[in-house]
Amino acid sequence: MKKQEFLDVIYRQLIVSCQALEDEPLHGSMYMAKMGLAAKMGGAVAIRANGKEDIIAIQEATGLPTIGIIKRDYPDSDVFITPTLKEISELIESGTDVITLDATFRDRPTGVTFKELVWYIRKNSSSLIMADVSTVEEGIAAVEEGCDLISTTLSGYTPYSPKMEGPDFKLIKDLTATCKVPIIAEGRISTPDEAVIAFQNGAHSIVVGSAITRPQDITKRFVERIQKAELKK
Repeated sequence: MKKQEFLDVIYRQLIVSCQALEDEPLHGSMYMAKMGLAAKMGGAVAIRANGKEDIIAIQEATGLPTIGIIKRDYPDSDVFITPTLKEISELIESGTDVITLDATFRDRPTGVTFKELVWYIRKNSSSLIMADVSTVEEGIAAVEEGCDLISTTLSGYTPYSPKMEGPDFKLIKDLTATCKVPIIAEGRISTPDEAVIAFQNGAHSIVVGSAITRPQDITKRFVERIQKAELKK
């Protein structure tokens, strides 16, 4: 899918993140494909997915554009979203429409630089590049390196970004005012009202994950709220 076509498809629409790690009950491409199909039936226009196999399965099941990442831990770095050339090669093989990179200022594994990763994607694929950031400064730097989209995904996940329970609406607004590329709001968006506020702060599109696709997290929120209520017997 060409850049402008993709941007038009997702404009002021919902992207659903369908991910389940190895220790989660719904881990597996078959389950994520079904989750992606359920998201499509509910009105999602694209899917963010983790791993080559899940991306391919979701594409086949839904026909929707995908935003691909690969989460992988390395002992010498805190960066785990598409951290090295190995993960990028797997995403290129998946045929995903968008390849997403951690664009924080933290050191990457194997000594590879963010610039080198962007260059490799441009040379070897036609995928768009989305930068997951935690601050405005990281967004500006990612745009300078040629990224097509900026996402607020990592706000609160770096030592130098603000810690908060809900979405980082200020980061959405500040990135929109500063960066001349579409801003994707992602991170701790838990309600439809928060989604609307994200759009009101300038988001081109929004990504919602755990609030839709992780039943164990949804259940936990209900249980914790009930316990805090101190209901009378």
